[in-house]
Amino acid sequence: MRPPPRICRRRSGRYTAHLMDRTHRNRRRALLALVGAGLALPALRLALAQDNAQGIRRARGSVMVNGSRATTGDPVRPGDRVTTGRGALAMFVVGQDAFLMRGSSNAEFEGSDLLVNVVRLVTGKLLGVYGAGGERHIETPTATVGIRGTGAYVEAQRARTYFCLCYGTADVATTDGQATESYSTTHHDSPRYIYGGDRLRRIVPASVSNHTDAELIMLEGLVGRSPPQGFMDAPQKY
Repeated sequence: MRPPPRICRRRSGRYTAHLMDRTHRNRRRALLALVGAGLALPALRLALAQDNAQGIRRARGSVMVNGSRATTGDPVRPGDRVTTGRGALAMFVVGQDAFLMRGSSNAEFEGSDLLVNVVRLVTGKLLGVYGAGGERHIETPTATVGIRGTGAYVEAQRARTYFCLCYGTADVATTDGQATESYSTTHHDSPRYIYGGDRLRRIVPASVSNHTDAELIMLEGLVGRSPPQGFMDAPQKY
């Protein structure tokens, strides 16, 4: 019988050191992305807290929950409606999901306990990161999107939806089900416009706009996660 393999222990040690070094590099890259995006120091501290505190984490301007003015620390639960005024911003956590809602937006969050099953974006702009735990749905006036373990950005208008699957898997469909598409991405690979009405093409390619890698990293940090490795390894462009 061979003696206990010291080489294996050294290899194991090198492998562990490699993983720790890679984790350090990813964390450093995330911090540099946040700083490079020009985020204020309080927002950076907020992203690094990683304490999964529920509810409103940041509120700027007019932010309403169920018609009442909301401030930092107020709860947001499944069944609530969140609206923002012009130029406002809301950042909040519900269960294992975290959201950044821009101004002039109106969204309903359906589910039970702390699990959001459906995000209904009536109008406006919403960036979200979603934890594991089954398929969720995003609904807009023109689209229905099934997502799983995903980061996604949505802009909802009456006649058109902009959808960027930042990473993860999605099943995209028009509200009438006449056009469908299923795909996966690792780094904003396939943004889409989803149109309502009578058009020859209802789901068409789009470009990346109005959301950044730094914002996704920050939202994942609020629930104690990082974006998937494929996303972190890609050049941070946005």
